[in-house]
Amino acid sequence: MSAKRIARYGLLTALALALSYAESLLPSPGVPGVKLGLPNLVVVFALYRLGTVDAWALSLARVLLASVLFGNGVGLAYSMAGAVLSLSVMCLLKKSGRFSETGVSVAGGVAHNAGQVLVAVLLLETTRLAWYLPVLCLSGTVAGVLIGVVSALLVKRVPEFKS
Repeated sequence: MSAKRIARYGLLTALALALSYAESLLPSPGVPGVKLGLPNLVVVFALYRLGTVDAWALSLARVLLASVLFGNGVGLAYSMAGAVLSLSVMCLLKKSGRFSETGVSVAGGVAHNAGQVLVAVLLLETTRLAWYLPVLCLSGTVAGVLIGVVSALLVKRVPEFKS
């Protein structure tokens, strides 16, 4: 792996971690589990600019490092489930060529929330939590639009990375 590629990974991982931390400082909108998904800016950017493998590496590194630095083991389970389902859906939709960055981001936001609800249902052994999914789908859609629009702008305006 080239020094430039390692530096790129380091820079984007640090940016995603900084956005995770910044998001943790934002006041809660009063609805548990609702977040903007700021670190997903880096993941969507990487998916479109660098490719699937790099987006996976950055996403997984960010989730692991953010959990170690700012979270706990249970939070890791929720974050990892959300990130894996979200990025899986985003990769499939991007590959189809039928969706814009914003559409891919919206689907990723909704999938992230679905993954977290699934983990909650499994860990807490109750399906009663499924009622909360529509609330999280709505918030995931709104956040996905915002993150998708900004990501699309970044993909267009940030110069190409040279290997």
